[in-house]
Amino acid sequence: MSELPTTQQNLVPRKGPKTRHILAGLFLGATCGVVANLLWGRTTGLAKVVHYGTEPVGQMWLRSLIMVVIPLVFARLSLGVAGLGDLRKLGRVGLKTVLFFFLVTTLAAMLGLFLVNLIGPGEGMSPEARDRLLSTYHQPAGQPQEAMPRGQFGIQTLVNVVPRNPLAAAAQGDMLGVIFFSLAFGVALALLPAERTRVLVEALRALGDVMIVIIDLVMKLAPFGVFALLFTVTARFGLDLLARLGWYVLTVAVGLAVFEFGVYSVLVHVFAGRKPWDFFRQAWAAILTAFSTSSSNATLPTTLEVCEDSLHVPREICGFVVPLGATMCMNGTALFEGVTVLFIAQVFGIKFAFSTQVVVMLTAILMAMGAAGVPSGAIQVLILVLEAVGVPGEGIAMVVGVDRVLDMGRTVVNVTGDMVAATFVARSESK
Repeated sequence: MSELPTTQQNLVPRKGPKTRHILAGLFLGATCGVVANLLWGRTTGLAKVVHYGTEPVGQMWLRSLIMVVIPLVFARLSLGVAGLGDLRKLGRVGLKTVLFFFLVTTLAAMLGLFLVNLIGPGEGMSPEARDRLLSTYHQPAGQPQEAMPRGQFGIQTLVNVVPRNPLAAAAQGDMLGVIFFSLAFGVALALLPAERTRVLVEALRALGDVMIVIIDLVMKLAPFGVFALLFTVTARFGLDLLARLGWYVLTVAVGLAVFEFGVYSVLVHVFAGRKPWDFFRQAWAAILTAFSTSSSNATLPTTLEVCEDSLHVPREICGFVVPLGATMCMNGTALFEGVTVLFIAQVFGIKFAFSTQVVVMLTAILMAMGAAGVPSGAIQVLILVLEAVGVPGEGIAMVVGVDRVLDMGRTVVNVTGDMVAATFVARSESK
């Protein structure tokens, strides 16, 4: 087990806006937009304010987040795989850890898809509102649509996972191709001797850190960006879309709560041999830190301390599992991404076949592994997940305003998953 990814050594200090400032932007944007819609409706004056004012401001802020996606995913995924060490000599601890991460993250994505299909938070919009929404995001209005052909799962989808040109895949937003190349790049780094890859690994770490600093700078403007985005969508679509957003937030929140206190309790009891109540009581400090910071990276020192001192997991296991989990174990993020993609598709009236939902699940799992462990680190990659399954990527503007509310909850699920994995590995290694 060689040198670990950047999560432990190169934490970037963050001094972004306080959560209350972002929530204030969210509340004011939604309130002002609904009031404007009720008072002025489709008047020319309101249309001009949106078209020449709030919409470009919100889109510029959103594009500033999106522009870092490709380099950030490439750096994070490559380092995450390379951090496993020489794959030919990877021991049972590494294998158990990675398999546990993948299986639990898959379970989280499946739970998210089940809930969004059960609740249907994006369904029920009036045909008129849906037509205006489709027209706004440059899609043909009218009858509900099927997902675009590239979102269908089949032999050609599997072939297209391997890109002919990784640069072209990045330029075209082919996220599955970018993910495949990133994973292959990371495997190659792990197979080479450390002295031959040290400079390249440091360059990838620096690239990831630079992208996080850019995100930090953009997030300083989050209250204004959130206000502009929420005002734009609520001024255009009023209470109809706001009600759908409320159901969306409820769906994600229910999923995160079920996974945190239900699924993890079962996993802790069955695989770690611990009482769930005792586990959550001992892990409470890390859980509170995760909720308040919305950052797996910022919580990492506390998670390590709790893992060793409160959960009494051996230091060598904590030192490997927890930092790796801050990169790869993103259960809450995978659940959130699956719900969000299907919610936006439901709002647009796009029907997903089961095979396409499998693509959504797999993409959410892999993209969660590449999400930055910083506040709102998942939102940047979602537009590419949407476009990978044929949903207009611009639809992310509908949910980005409420993301910070959900980010605190999914960070708790992510961090708790690291500690659950550490207790499982420790028990499996004990004699």
